[in-house]
Amino acid sequence: MSLYARGAITGVGETEYSRASGRSVLRLTLEASLAAIADAGLAPGDIDGVIPYGNFQVVAEDLITNLGLSDLRFSAVTPLGGASCVAAVQCAAAAIAAGVCNHVLVPVARNGASGGRIGMRVNEMPQFRVVGEFEAPVGAAAPAQLYAPMARRHMELYGTTSRDFAEIAVTTRRHAILNGRAIMSTPLSVEDHQSSRLIADPFRLYDCSLESDGAAAIVVSSAERARDLRQPRVVVLGVGEGHPESPSAITQRRDLTRLGTAVAARCAFGMAGVTPEDIDVAEIYDCFTYIVLCQLEDLGFCEKGEGGAFVRDGALGLGGRLPTNTHGGLLSQAHMVGMNHVVELVRQLRGEAGAAQVVGAELGLVTGYGDMGDGTVAIFGRA
Repeated sequence: MSLYARGAITGVGETEYSRASGRSVLRLTLEASLAAIADAGLAPGDIDGVIPYGNFQVVAEDLITNLGLSDLRFSAVTPLGGASCVAAVQCAAAAIAAGVCNHVLVPVARNGASGGRIGMRVNEMPQFRVVGEFEAPVGAAAPAQLYAPMARRHMELYGTTSRDFAEIAVTTRRHAILNGRAIMSTPLSVEDHQSSRLIADPFRLYDCSLESDGAAAIVVSSAERARDLRQPRVVVLGVGEGHPESPSAITQRRDLTRLGTAVAARCAFGMAGVTPEDIDVAEIYDCFTYIVLCQLEDLGFCEKGEGGAFVRDGALGLGGRLPTNTHGGLLSQAHMVGMNHVVELVRQLRGEAGAAQVVGAELGLVTGYGDMGDGTVAIFGRA
């Protein structure tokens, strides 16, 4: 069964993003959830499915109790780290297509700056037992350390440089400044990037995503019911999930430069019936600059090894071949595990992205990247 055009994103909501929210994860979740439900023109009682973020700080019962979800028929989690949010879109669309529910709430909230550190995520991973065998003995305990060898391998094979990574960071920051809801609001130059301190070679400070507090949420509805709701329809045309070779240990792969995104992309593009050349705007998971570059290749926007040249050509900026992370992404807006990427794509396709609006955007792509290389891809279209 294809999920083509079975679901639509009907509501989006965000809190402010900060380094110290002063609120609990549950309260942040509820604020973003209510905003998304209201944006869709629905009431909490209309929600009959929920997919909370898979770290289990908020569960379905919390949403039932606090939002008064009196007719909840479906709940699930998609615990894939940064790939979770796009995976949740696929899960929601599947539940809707199966007739289980009509309106699925997908919220994410975290106090990643004030309540913990992203490095703690490694200890939550089910793969940690494998990481503990192969990576941890040489001192790799945080994401930057785990993913740095992937970037270095790409550099050695294809001549990719740190300045190529800088192009991604600088472009993303430029977009964040236009957003108005980004933590980072000061300009960044290539020279600033190159002079910033090393975190885990070859990653410098500005190659790494933020630690942040806040929440974002979406409502996924039946595409048919979406016709009668408040907002213009943003239809889910294609979705896919993929996992890399040796999914639990990066160092055991024959090819360190290929992610699960390559598998997910084939599914999503095939379902949507479009090609990379058709995409008007992309929101690509950017825990690190290199992960953006690698996904561009795995998605088919350029050949493997050509990502450096692609980004050097100005492709990712507004007016470029593929305007990317128009909100500032995890690198400069906030780290919401990629749910802010989904929200931004919906706003782009509605024409609500303000100064960062991609003119005439009708077809967009959003990705997730999680844990040791899991990839998720969704393609949305304006209907």
